[in-house]
Amino acid sequence: MQTDWLWGLAGGLLIGGAGALFLLINGRVMGASGIIGALADGSAGAGWKENTAFLVGLIAMPMLLLPVFPSQTHLTENLAQVAIAGALVGFGTRLANGCTSGHGVCGISRLSLRGIVATVIYILAGGVMMATLRHGWELI
Repeated sequence: MQTDWLWGLAGGLLIGGAGALFLLINGRVMGASGIIGALADGSAGAGWKENTAFLVGLIAMPMLLLPVFPSQTHLTENLAQVAIAGALVGFGTRLANGCTSGHGVCGISRLSLRGIVATVIYILAGGVMMATLRHGWELI
């Protein structure tokens, strides 16, 4: 029986719940790019400890859960490809003034027009890019 969708559902519930809690407790949107940006440019102020704890948890939890849930990702082992993809995601995040967690999870749930428009655009751009790479250039 195919149960991959259950993992997606569980992950979505966890991300949505975390975003709701972050907003309720802090009064701020849980946008990872905004949190990283505030730490990088020093605008986090007194919230730097909280932002750092958020990022440490974001990175540490998957590593802590790896022994319990072995990795099933199909990420490439080509580090150059990973680095280029990361740089493009970072550029797009700055260009869109937010990332998937900010616009997609928190923006749409708050019925933010900016969040909805940004999410539609980056989903379409991702679909076009995948179609191009798979069928046009046959790279993936």
